[in-house]
Amino acid sequence: MLLAVDCGNTNTVFSIWDGERFVGTWRTATDWKRTADQYFVWLNTLMRLQEIEAEITDMIVSSTVPRVVFNLRVLADRYFNTRPLVVGKSDCLLPVDVRVDEGTGVGPDRLVNTVAGFDHYGGNLIMVDFGTATTFDVVAEDGAYIGGVIAPGVNLSLEALHQAAAALPHVDISKPQSVIGTNTVACMQSGVFWGYVGLVREICTRIKAEHGVPMKIISTGGLAPLFQQSAQLFDAFEDDLTMHGLQIIHKYNKENGLQDEH
Repeated sequence: MLLAVDCGNTNTVFSIWDGERFVGTWRTATDWKRTADQYFVWLNTLMRLQEIEAEITDMIVSSTVPRVVFNLRVLADRYFNTRPLVVGKSDCLLPVDVRVDEGTGVGPDRLVNTVAGFDHYGGNLIMVDFGTATTFDVVAEDGAYIGGVIAPGVNLSLEALHQAAAALPHVDISKPQSVIGTNTVACMQSGVFWGYVGLVREICTRIKAEHGVPMKIISTGGLAPLFQQSAQLFDAFEDDLTMHGLQIIHKYNKENGLQDEH
């Protein structure tokens, strides 16, 4: 049994892979102060509620928050008697190349999405992830990660508007009924929604022109369905892209003789 952990800036997702499918997935707020004991009690409680009996033997972690990794390592060692693979560390091999400027660090979430996207769709992809930041990752024909674009996230932009302008309220993102807003909330929603439609469309158009070959655009992240249904920006949407990538990376390392210490 594999425990896959995707730790983002806002939320952390735990999923259990039984060798054929994910049998359970749970989400909690990311907090670097949460201890290994707290993780275990939380996870064990949810597993019992769903009547999931799993003897976890392996663990893999992707984290954009470095301070969280220590307690996840303790969790793996103390409760599952295993040493976790951590994406981005030297002992975690990737089944794809990373071709960026020397010395450049690439977020582990972007690497995992690249692996999953290539496995699902082959090469020549633009992976658009709607997270705390909106990221565009470019996958070459051979599956290599060759760079991308980072833009502020949708909710981050809304929060910045609210905090920087005293008269503007906090609003949730949704597709407005019309482009021209007739009240403050509608004006803000229109600006953010259609602004991001334009941002995604223009960046993808320019990436395609620069790459010089036909490319598929794949979306993931919580807000991706909203934009997919409203503007038809993407060729496909993948809800569990990161978890799929994590289990592929774990399998690749197992097949290459790594992660044998328990």
